[in-house]
Amino acid sequence: MESYAPTAKTKLGRYPVRGVFDKAQVHAILDEGFLCHVGFIVGGQPFVIPTGYARSGERIYIHGSAASRMLRTLDAGVDVCVTVTLLDGLVLARSGFHHSMNYRSVVVLGKARLVTDPQEKIVALRCFTNHIVPGRWDTIRPPTEQELKATSVLALELSEVSAKMRSGPPIDDEEDYALPVWAGVVPVHTEFGPPVADPRALPGIKFEYSR
Repeated sequence: MESYAPTAKTKLGRYPVRGVFDKAQVHAILDEGFLCHVGFIVGGQPFVIPTGYARSGERIYIHGSAASRMLRTLDAGVDVCVTVTLLDGLVLARSGFHHSMNYRSVVVLGKARLVTDPQEKIVALRCFTNHIVPGRWDTIRPPTEQELKATSVLALELSEVSAKMRSGPPIDDEEDYALPVWAGVVPVHTEFGPPVADPRALPGIKFEYSR
């Protein structure tokens, strides 16, 4: 079992029992999610930007317009914090104080680097596309040179990483278990509906999606 080494920044101070450093579990959370939040500071002002991402081995990629302020800022070498959270359930306790949520989350710290190698850039864009729909890259046209120039890709190594999870029922004060109040967990699932075709899609082309 391979694990990430805890650091002063990633070691959990509150509920350390919920901390996870196992690489396989961290990868599983990253591979299940679609949206990350990228945190950084510019001129003393914190920003948190939601964006898509993809994992390839021991790094994650984010991409966007070459004119993006976020990508240009991260390329300048500022510290960055990337988070991914999966919501698994609403935890309803017998008091408001003990209401909670079941979740799986990952925090990645470090400095991003601009992907300048053309081959790695294609690998990253393939990862993005196949992360959304496995195998999709092989069914679509390749990017043009103009599209590649207009797109920046940043890589963030999975070197300073931690995960945190909560599962199970609410934890109430002992005397509250006698209260006539329903308590438990409302499971939360991400569900995908049937695909809706583009009105300009060519007839006879079928597409099925499951995840």
